[in-house]
Amino acid sequence: MAVTFASSKQRVEAVPAWLLHSYPYKETSLIVETFSRQHGRVALVARGARRPMSALRGSLLAFQPLELSWFGAGELKTLHAAEWQGGVPQLAGLPLLCGFYLNELLLKLLPREDGHGRLFEAYDRAVRALAQPGQDVEPVLRRFERVLAAELGYGFALDRDLAGRPIEPDDNYRFVPGRGLVPAEGESAGVLVRGRTLAAMAADDYSDPQSTQQAKQLMRALLAELLGDTPLHTRKILRDLYQL
Repeated sequence: MAVTFASSKQRVEAVPAWLLHSYPYKETSLIVETFSRQHGRVALVARGARRPMSALRGSLLAFQPLELSWFGAGELKTLHAAEWQGGVPQLAGLPLLCGFYLNELLLKLLPREDGHGRLFEAYDRAVRALAQPGQDVEPVLRRFERVLAAELGYGFALDRDLAGRPIEPDDNYRFVPGRGLVPAEGESAGVLVRGRTLAAMAADDYSDPQSTQQAKQLMRALLAELLGDTPLHTRKILRDLYQL
């Protein structure tokens, strides 16, 4: 990847990226929201991309690894080139909806042009995992949500409560957004979780149905704090169709 400056316009060459969203712009162009390792979320104008013979038309694919080049000094850059890197089967069905959910989280929570290498790698792993036949989507979503929260400054320890005491597997706790984990006794706010659930999350083990359900409720409460009043449309669709 190279970054050059000419006539006060930044030029970025051949960076790994993913397409999060696109929509029509003027008569023949697109605005594409992208996510790259070094530059984070970047909005680009893909000039002429809607023309039948455009070189960009067949490359700007969601849930496919891309290599993008662009230039520009403002918030909205101009896409110069897009190369499809291949190697990932197309998402379909439930994994496709889950992919849209990941994209919506990034679009609504990630500031523009703020690089997050760890989050980029987590997204890359999540998409590739969702593309695998028979993949259980719940662990994929929980892993990504945890990295996203941590990268945005809302991570929390799973092995100790708010007072610094070690989590006991047989005890119950409550996750209170804005505070963290507290013993359940005498606390009515937040989401009830078992100590075993927290240990399972720390070990990335979602084989137990109760732990999986509690982990989902915990992460939903944490993300609700980050999103505020902003609704997640894909979550509603997922809930209605698949009860996720």
